[in-house]
Amino acid sequence: MKIKSLDIENFRNIENLHLDFDDVNIIYGENAQGKTNLIEAIYLFTGSKSFRGVKDKELIKFDCDYSKLKIEFENNERAQSAEILIKGRRQAQLNGIKKRSASALGDELKAVIFSPVHLSMVKDGPAERRKFIDSALCQLKSGYRNVLKEYNRSLTQRNMLLKDAVQNTSLQDMLYIWDKNLASSGAKILYQRKKYIDALLPYAKEIFSGLSKGREDIDLKMKSAFDVDDLSASEIEKKLIYALDNSRGNDLINRITTIGPHRDDIEILINGNSARSFGSQGQQRSCVLALKLAEASLLKEMTEEKPLALLDDVMSELDESRQDYILNHIKDWQVFVTCCDANTILRLKKGRTFHIEKGGLI
Repeated sequence: MKIKSLDIENFRNIENLHLDFDDVNIIYGENAQGKTNLIEAIYLFTGSKSFRGVKDKELIKFDCDYSKLKIEFENNERAQSAEILIKGRRQAQLNGIKKRSASALGDELKAVIFSPVHLSMVKDGPAERRKFIDSALCQLKSGYRNVLKEYNRSLTQRNMLLKDAVQNTSLQDMLYIWDKNLASSGAKILYQRKKYIDALLPYAKEIFSGLSKGREDIDLKMKSAFDVDDLSASEIEKKLIYALDNSRGNDLINRITTIGPHRDDIEILINGNSARSFGSQGQQRSCVLALKLAEASLLKEMTEEKPLALLDDVMSELDESRQDYILNHIKDWQVFVTCCDANTILRLKKGRTFHIEKGGLI
């Protein structure tokens, strides 16, 4: 998998830009000049939303009506092209054929993104850890994104009904309908999350051991309303229906659904202790790096394609041994690195450099 070129029009602070890429691409310059915008533009072609957590309309250059992105790339030794138009709802084309949704591009292009924002995976609450697992699964399972949407729709409807049922108790009898819908899609989410964590963990353990020189061990524990170990999706569904029924009284008091995949957590442990509560900043950073490298390794194994490696402003904050460790794990992959000083990375690998200033090349 390799991107040959990227064309950008009216994206963030970039008005017009054409870039031809190599195997290693180093994007450097001062802060707030547009380096991360290039990484963000590439990442959108995986079918995902911005990794910076912004809405599509915020991606359009100020005072412009639309943004347009185009790439030429190779996948499975086949030359392809893809376009994204951001104007209201995001639209996409693959080889000149309009796709049903921009998320469909994820079937053709895979990438793993490393960014300082991912430190929140350890430092912040459960939502960031769920997001990490769900984003990875969306790249691996073409139908997983639809299951998430189905679950969130049912969750919204159930929460609305819980609020209305406080004033109109006769509506409470309708909750079982949404319980069934939530349990159906929720069971699929829990089942896939558990399978993914089980597949990811051996890679994460090996990498974390390498980063810590064998001194520390990482572990992941899925924390749900009930134990899902060794359960089938149908067994999880039955347990989830039962749990939703038992929590109905509490849900009516709180006017919100208090259990389900949207409330679960993935606990990250270092030598058996919570990385969030007891890990140093260096240990927390190593956890994120181990999990992201493990994600890349698992994606490569399951798709038989090397995903793009997008390294946004993380290398300069690492010591030389960790920089070398990361680059050795993505050896022979196409790499995009943003940094303030290109020499930081060029001492490790040769590559093409792009000096960005005010959204343009200099």
